[in-house]
Amino acid sequence: MSVGDTRSETTVDALPDELDSPRAKLVYLYLSVAEDAALADLQETLDLKKITLFSILDTLQRRDLIEHEGETYAVAA
Repeated sequence: MSVGDTRSETTVDALPDELDSPRAKLVYLYLSVAEDAALADLQETLDLKKITLFSILDTLQRRDLIEHEGETYAVAA
């Protein structure tokens, strides 16, 4: 990074092989970087409809890739 560059250095492990959908990859990647997020955060930041997010989040949960506690979602430990 250059001196004036304000981007943070965040590393993300490789995406899970079972993620085929670009939107699922996007949600997983966002949660990897953000550490956790509420549905409203995901909807606003990723510009996805709630119905789309519910489907993606359900799939990621069934594959044990994310966890849901209260109103937040996070990548499974």
